[in-house]
Amino acid sequence: MSDKVVIVDVGVGNLRSVEKAVAEAGKELGLVPERTADLDAIRRADRLVVPGQGEFSELLRRLGSERLELLKERIAAGVPYFGICVGMQILFSSSEEAEGVAGMGVLPGSVQRLQGGGGLKIPHMGWNQLELRAEGHPFLEAGSWFCFMHSYHCVPSEAGVVRAVAVYGPNQVTAAVARDNVFATQFHPEKSQRAGLSLLGRFLRA
Repeated sequence: MSDKVVIVDVGVGNLRSVEKAVAEAGKELGLVPERTADLDAIRRADRLVVPGQGEFSELLRRLGSERLELLKERIAAGVPYFGICVGMQILFSSSEEAEGVAGMGVLPGSVQRLQGGGGLKIPHMGWNQLELRAEGHPFLEAGSWFCFMHSYHCVPSEAGVVRAVAVYGPNQVTAAVARDNVFATQFHPEKSQRAGLSLLGRFLRA
C-alpha cells in the first residue's frame, strides 16, 4: 500500500502512543504514519487520524480555524477520518463542556456530560465491553473490550450513526460512530492492546 496516513498533531493527548499504535498496526501493510500539523501534509493525506484528550474547546483552539476547515474539506472529499476521544467529540455541533463554542458540525448532535451519582466515578476510566448498534461496523467486533477515559460523550441526533455503545452505570455511552468515510471512537484504541491494534489495522486496510 502507498496510502499516506497522517496523524494530526494537536499538541495534546497520547500523540506518541497513537503514532506507535498506528505504526504497529500498519507494519504488515508497509504504512508509516506521519505525525504533523502541517496543512499541506493534511491536504495530501489519504487517511486522517485525529486524536485528542482534554477539553473540547481547547482541542478546537489548538487546531485553529484554517486546519478545521481543511479537515471538513477533506472529509467532504471522502478521505477516511478516524477520530479518537475528543477527536470524535469535535465532529459534533456543540458540547456541554464549552457552552457557545461551535464544533465542526460534521455529524448532527451534541456532547453531554456523563451522569454520576450513587458512588459512580466521573470521569469514566477503565475497560468496557462494546455492544454493537445499527448494523455494527466492519471495523468493530461484538464483545470487544476497550479502554475509556472521559467525562463527556456524544449524543447524536441521528441514531443510525451510533455503531457501538458501552454501559457505564446509568449511561449508555456512545462508544463508536460512523457515517460514510467518518469513523470515530470515544475509547482509546492506542491504549487497548490487541483489540485496539486490530481495530486500527482494519481502518488502515479498508
